[in-house]
Amino acid sequence: MRGIVERLDNEGLGVVRLGKRDVHVPFTAPGDEVEVRRWRKRKRTLVATDFEVTKPSPMRIEPRCPHFGTCGGCLLQHIPYDEQVRFKSDKLSQILGFDVNVIPSSVIYGHRNRIDVVISTNGIGFRRRGTWWDAVDIEGCPVFGDSSRKVLRSLRDFIEDFKPSLYEIRRNEGFLRYIVIREGKFTGELMVNLVTSEGELPAEFPEYFDYATSVYWSVNRTKSDVSYGDVERFWGSEFIRERLDDVTYLIHPNSFFQTNSYGAVNLLREVAKLIDGERVLDLYSGVGTFGIYLAKRGFSVEGVEVNPFAVEMANKNAQLNGVEATFRIGEDKDVENLSKYDTVIVDPPRAGLHPRLVRKFLKEGPQTIVYVSCNPKTLRDNLNVLSEKYSVESAVGLDMFPHTPHVETVVKLKLKV
Repeated sequence: MRGIVERLDNEGLGVVRLGKRDVHVPFTAPGDEVEVRRWRKRKRTLVATDFEVTKPSPMRIEPRCPHFGTCGGCLLQHIPYDEQVRFKSDKLSQILGFDVNVIPSSVIYGHRNRIDVVISTNGIGFRRRGTWWDAVDIEGCPVFGDSSRKVLRSLRDFIEDFKPSLYEIRRNEGFLRYIVIREGKFTGELMVNLVTSEGELPAEFPEYFDYATSVYWSVNRTKSDVSYGDVERFWGSEFIRERLDDVTYLIHPNSFFQTNSYGAVNLLREVAKLIDGERVLDLYSGVGTFGIYLAKRGFSVEGVEVNPFAVEMANKNAQLNGVEATFRIGEDKDVENLSKYDTVIVDPPRAGLHPRLVRKFLKEGPQTIVYVSCNPKTLRDNLNVLSEKYSVESAVGLDMFPHTPHVETVVKLKLKV
């Protein structure tokens, strides 16, 4: 069946009307003429699995990555970047019910500071779109940058020389599992973390990556298919550093950090502009990304984070930057005395704010909430409940994830008089 792609859905798939039903087609653009031969039902959506673009849209551009269309990493490289930003602005406006402009990423290739590459018998690369058991073999990733090519070439040399067993994904067997590459975009420091199952790693391994700032070996002792594990040992520096404006952050293999350093600068600047008063609570504080940046600007900051290792890293970052900010272990739902803070920053996981925390905001909330969200749907749901006591003063989107449908949102909420 043939049809014309009318628009993109919120997940970045093209929507084409075939008979009486909408079929969602990946890697297509509005105006594409497509032939759809097969589809499958995903939840309540029909997604094309066998299709062909028979007449491309004038909107289309040439993707930079040769694996675009098979790799599950990027979905929108064929869409001009200004159109990607417009799509994300429209998406946020439609979901949230008010206009939201999106700040573009200043860099759209080489912006990503972390990639997790599977080392499988099917290939060394990323998951093939729509599968968990297959991988697309890559030589480098243009979204990460040139150093990915260098690291993967060194990895293949190591594999060629020592012949370790590779990950058989379906059977969950094999020694080598993942190689995680992290890079400070503003410092140039490079971290290579090899994740394996239990076994012996040849002593020569770090010699293949002698150009890296930090080389790690981590062991996943579980049956889970994850790209992290217990640190077995490291060579070189224990951390790499990233610098966002005047703040330096330490990065460890097991710590979370915003994956687009250039977009993170925009995010920090936007959040800083929205702070009212002096006393700030940084909830879901992670490694102190927001809290330390604000403390550097004279705010009195406390941070609360459920992950003990992240709290340890946040306090190291505070010491490194010479700021007086305190970070402690705690859960969002257990935080008390919210009204003593002038501003509370929340940056929750995709599931949004804990219902108990929402109730506490309504009962004893601060004058200002700055809500940083990676999921506009849960943001909308939380805003609807908070609207009983709070009004939206401003909202902006930030494109932290070029070539994907994902977008970050920052909303400033003020207590109603």
